[in-house]
Amino acid sequence: MDKKVISTNRKAFHDFFIYDKFTAGIVLTGTEIKSIRSGGVNLKDSFAKIEDNEIFLYGMHISPFEHGNRYNHNPDRIRKLLLKKREILKIQDKVKKDGVTIVPTELFLSHGFAKLEVGLAKGKKLYDKRESIAKKSQERDISRLIKR
Repeated sequence: MDKKVISTNRKAFHDFFIYDKFTAGIVLTGTEIKSIRSGGVNLKDSFAKIEDNEIFLYGMHISPFEHGNRYNHNPDRIRKLLLKKREILKIQDKVKKDGVTIVPTELFLSHGFAKLEVGLAKGKKLYDKRESIAKKSQERDISRLIKR
């Protein structure tokens, strides 16, 4: 698969347990896709919501395009995500039943189109975060010992 990763939401993996992942298209304007290709994207505090059987992405910052004079876009506008109806209904059911959040995890280009990977996430408690940090440091120490 021809996939070029543009941005990853590391904070999502730190703050949440990610369960299911879905790949969605994004409705963008011309200057937004140009800015994405140049890497001007921040997924840090973004999240998705389901409204009227459609998914919308909030808080994804796409920097204004440098050469986009008066036709430039609003950097923090709400963007529609493109998923199949069956996937939207599945996500909606899990959000209502399990109380999960829809969090974007990765933005990438696939065959010239911008795609967003969204995950169903459940928030970590403070002790879960500490546990995952300790586990990562142990794995790092083990890999250092193996290299020697």
